[in-house]
Amino acid sequence: MKLVRYGPAGAERPGLIDPDGVLRSLEGRVRDIHGPALREDALDRIRSIRPGSLPAVKEEARLGAPVGGVGKIVCIGLNYIDHAREAGREPPEEPIAFFKPGTSLSGPNDPIVLLRGSRHTDWEVELAVAIGKRAKYVDEADALDHVAGYCVANDVSERKFQAKGTGQWILGKSGDTYCPLGPWLVTADDVPDPQDLRLWLDVNGRRMQDGATADMIFGVAHLIHFISRFMTLEPGDLICTGTPAGVGLGRTPRTFLGAGDEVRLGIDGLGEQRCAIIGPEEG
Repeated sequence: MKLVRYGPAGAERPGLIDPDGVLRSLEGRVRDIHGPALREDALDRIRSIRPGSLPAVKEEARLGAPVGGVGKIVCIGLNYIDHAREAGREPPEEPIAFFKPGTSLSGPNDPIVLLRGSRHTDWEVELAVAIGKRAKYVDEADALDHVAGYCVANDVSERKFQAKGTGQWILGKSGDTYCPLGPWLVTADDVPDPQDLRLWLDVNGRRMQDGATADMIFGVAHLIHFISRFMTLEPGDLICTGTPAGVGLGRTPRTFLGAGDEVRLGIDGLGEQRCAIIGPEEG
């Protein structure tokens, strides 16, 4: 099942994509695609609805981030060996966690608005995990039972801001629009194995990243287990699971995003994003 949020930014409405690719409205059935709607019983109620009974959305509709009301976006750094090596780092012995704020979320085709003074903005295609069941001190064997679904994310990163001063990663990863999400949330029952997905990213039509979630150092189940030791994960929380090699920072010469560029990325079975890069004066 593919769940979406559509409409103007800040006024998105709940919907789903039916088997024929038609966007259908879930208004009146659920308030939003957010924490309460991602619980197992709520997802079962949505599944029980015959898609053809829902009104088709006939107008051309913007897609927003497919999960609303997000409480936490927990991100994992250096979670692919090839990416750790291109960054000049040893593979970590345990997951490296940091946060992105909810204000960084944007739709899958919205423009990415560069931060003022940005000269080193980078791309990172990632598998994002949406939590559907409260997770605290979860065993790894049970961890995937807490997943509502999966979607595509781009962990946009301004490398200079990330590294300068005390090197607090969050400063370079928190800009508005620095976490495009979607196009849709694919429920966990339609993703048999989150460690068997191909993910890729192009900049201006040139392939930059081409990886597989099988190459994660720490898989999705371990990440949920690990994070839940330190904080409670609630329905609607997101985990961005890291990126494979091919980021601009790791290329020779180093390559970064500028106004006028276009980033296209996707994950097999989870859809694609296409985002134009615009300068801060245009945002």
